[in-house]
Amino acid sequence: MDELGAQAAALVARRPRDARLRRVGTSRAGTPLWLLSVGHGSRQALVVAGPHANEPVGGATVLRLAERVLADPRLSEGADATWNLLLSLDPDGSRRNEGWLPGPYSLGRYFRNFFRPGFLEQPEWLPDGAAGARLPETRALLEVQDELRPFLQCSLHGVDVGGGFVELTRDLPGLARRVAHTAARLGIPRELGPYDTLYWPSIGPAVYRIPPPRRGDLAAAITEAAVESTWFHPHRHGTVTAVVEAPMWGVPGVADGTPPADADAVLRTVSHTLRHDTRILEQLLARIRPFVQGAAATEPEEARPCAGVGEAGQLSRAGVVGPPTADAADSRPRHDAGRPAPAQAATPGLLPRTLLVPDAARLLAPVDDYLLVCPGLADAWDPDVDTSAARPLPPLNTGHLAALRIAGRRLALRTAGLLYQLVVASGSDPAGVLPELDRLIDEWCADYRDGFGARWISVARQVEYQSRVVLSAFELARRHTPVRSRTGEPGWGAGATVPMHLE
Repeated sequence: MDELGAQAAALVARRPRDARLRRVGTSRAGTPLWLLSVGHGSRQALVVAGPHANEPVGGATVLRLAERVLADPRLSEGADATWNLLLSLDPDGSRRNEGWLPGPYSLGRYFRNFFRPGFLEQPEWLPDGAAGARLPETRALLEVQDELRPFLQCSLHGVDVGGGFVELTRDLPGLARRVAHTAARLGIPRELGPYDTLYWPSIGPAVYRIPPPRRGDLAAAITEAAVESTWFHPHRHGTVTAVVEAPMWGVPGVADGTPPADADAVLRTVSHTLRHDTRILEQLLARIRPFVQGAAATEPEEARPCAGVGEAGQLSRAGVVGPPTADAADSRPRHDAGRPAPAQAATPGLLPRTLLVPDAARLLAPVDDYLLVCPGLADAWDPDVDTSAARPLPPLNTGHLAALRIAGRRLALRTAGLLYQLVVASGSDPAGVLPELDRLIDEWCADYRDGFGARWISVARQVEYQSRVVLSAFELARRHTPVRSRTGEPGWGAGATVPMHLE
């Protein structure tokens, strides 16, 4: 995260007349939220990187976009536009992924170092509406949206395993064709039936319309985005929001739009597998939880930066460059031969054998979220379960079924990876679960790699794909969106800016 800010500051120092960097908020752990603005136009475009902690490609994408706008006046002066690029919406969560960011990029390394906070700690969501937003990152984004009134907002997301797709709050005619062209040129599979958009209208291949927010319980909010969000908040200003998803490991099967031979058979397998995996993970959690019950109480209320359990590099944090791929050669966190160190002496005031795990509650919150939604998803996908009270599944193509298989496996792997980190961070394994977690992660990652054909997509291609899709959305939104945006920076002329480190 530091490297990302430093590169943005260097860009501003190089082009002080055309770019500036300002602090628009502060994270829960005290990390600045930086907004890089390029251009002098009256129409505002807002691009938000890093809304999900485990999806780092957006940071590199905003830097690429800034360079392109500076190099091509048609994107700023010619369009009467200012580009506002939020470097990271969740910098604290992003730091927790630094165990896998430097590479080598293998599925095992990724899931053993994966972190995404619990649903209620993710800054794009507004479960209590904008007025009830409690996260400082969320409030900062809302203030930027209301200040700028952008005609376009792009939220940069990543798909760990699958394909690329776009979600829109309003149709941008022609975007599906441009996404198809970009994906074909760069060898990115388009996801023709994402799990996220299963019940959403399709505007075109790999482009979906986000339904208006509605009230739902926590499970519906997690699985269907049935909640208010920062995607829809600026709708009152005439903003169209594009959520741009770029895959890290591509799977060709998600691009298969042909009818399946036997959809029910696949759905039975997926749902039964998800139930089986959920039971195993619930049993492992039940063995672990008693040993960490008291750990969270020893932590301060604010989130702490945490660097994962692998070495962190510098350039890779910004997603600009990365080391070679190592899908086949798994890379484990660096602790004694894959096992935690011997247990330390008990600390006075704690229960016997209670494990001191930094931010244990924040590791357990997403675990509880995933285990909450798994049984309902398994029932919703099982053709033999009566779900007449719920929405029926839409017609499914082969790509849909591949996406559901990937989603079920993703939920299990993320849960196992978080439990793995919980044990490793404690330095002890009194419940004896680490060998089983190791085995499950290896087995499930092998299924992704060998069963689905998941292959790493280079950082450069991820960034190029996401950048081109954003530029396409910008061009189309500029044509079809009325002028309502405004600059939030009165008096910004051609004078030199204050360097970030001297602000």
